[in-house]
Amino acid sequence: MSISFSDPIVITFIVYLAVMLGVGWVGYLSTRNLSDYILGGRRLGAFVTALSAGASDMSGWLLMGLPGAVYLSGISEAWIAIGLSIGAYLNWRYVAARLRVYTERAGNALTLPDYLANRFEDDNNILRIVTAMVILVFFTLYCASGVVAGARLFENMFGLPYATALWVGALCTIAYVFIGGFLAVSWTDAIQASMMITALIIAPLMAWFAVQGQLGAAQSLSGILPDGHFDMFPPGSTFISIISLLAWGLGYFGQPHILVRFMAAESPKAMRSARRIGMGWMVLCLAGAVAVGFAGIPYFKLNPGQAAAVTANAETVFMELVKNLFTPWIAGALLAAILAAVMSTLACQLLVCSSALTEDIYRTFLRKQASQRELVWFGRAMVLAVAVVAIAIAQDPKSRVLGMVSYAWGGFGAAFGPVIILSLFSNRITRDGALAGIVTGALTALVWKQFGWFGLYEIVPGFILCGLVTIIVSKLGKPSATMLQTFENVRAEMKQLGAV
Repeated sequence: MSISFSDPIVITFIVYLAVMLGVGWVGYLSTRNLSDYILGGRRLGAFVTALSAGASDMSGWLLMGLPGAVYLSGISEAWIAIGLSIGAYLNWRYVAARLRVYTERAGNALTLPDYLANRFEDDNNILRIVTAMVILVFFTLYCASGVVAGARLFENMFGLPYATALWVGALCTIAYVFIGGFLAVSWTDAIQASMMITALIIAPLMAWFAVQGQLGAAQSLSGILPDGHFDMFPPGSTFISIISLLAWGLGYFGQPHILVRFMAAESPKAMRSARRIGMGWMVLCLAGAVAVGFAGIPYFKLNPGQAAAVTANAETVFMELVKNLFTPWIAGALLAAILAAVMSTLACQLLVCSSALTEDIYRTFLRKQASQRELVWFGRAMVLAVAVVAIAIAQDPKSRVLGMVSYAWGGFGAAFGPVIILSLFSNRITRDGALAGIVTGALTALVWKQFGWFGLYEIVPGFILCGLVTIIVSKLGKPSATMLQTFENVRAEMKQLGAV
């Protein structure tokens, strides 16, 4: 299939990409040093912080993976959305402001490995290296999921071969991350988040109206739904399966690409407003994603002639609904929301990987006297390097977005979640405790995933074991006087801000 540049959808995508590259160029002009490139100089306002955190969190799985899961299994998949909403609220409420304060107190840390190394006085940099390696392992897989989502979009929309669509989708994101860094990623996230929420409100409403218009007088919605698709506790569901879905919420405490948004806020005081904006956006988006998948079930039952692509791959349900329900110009704008979701998260993930390689390995071990210009350009080179590896991982056309996201999400939550929480709320945690906890959590997630014991999501045992090992090993040592003093300084500052 050849691409027609007079096609409204093609024109819409080109305009959208041009705007993103324009924002990237503005970010380039505003980038003066490494802090600007990887953390935006800590000057994000509440609105941008909220939407940037949300957009970088909700990747292509929001418009593809979650609707596809609901389409296949029914409304019970909404337990994921419930777990995520609870976890995100707790992360905003108890972690965001305190992490913003602590990272500045702990040597003005620019990255998560930098924060942990400074927080626990990791003089020999073992903790820094291990943290950076865990980030690179799981984020490379996470980046690959974004590349797959982008490939699915271009494959579905323009009939491109999967291998070609893979490179086209990835290059769209790489371009503006390479040019503009953190500022470009954060500014475009605000635009992309607005597109995502608009698409996820309009699409399910139109699908629902279409279904209601097609149902006969004697028909009911429940009559055309498969058995169990209307039940939050469908036949075959177990306590473990529900817990595994809810446990997605535990992942928030350990996601580097979300935590770095808290670190980049202009002030801890901005977190209250950012939390309200971010949670409102998130709840509406998750509800919309679940509604898309659920509305797709009766729609394609009533329109079997349009169901071929969804039958082959349920993760295309949003795309197929939009293409069949809207005019080409509107469809182009709504489908660009998928590209927005893919680009926002993939961009942030590439930048976090680049930051770990640049700040925590290159400058720390190889070029301590490197100039700011050199570090920025090395960071850009690392964006390209990580992207190439992610593209290589994503080569399998049978890859599923939600499965890849689940693996990376669980790994980060298990490895970093308990350590981040304990580092902020306990003055008894030591460097060795944090190191042992991170290694335990990461290995548990990796091993549990391979064997799938009890059908339990690996984040649950990983999170529990990471927390226990961190506390137990920390009891064998003692934090230094300066660690204790910094902790008390942070506690005092949080009290002044009205939060403990």
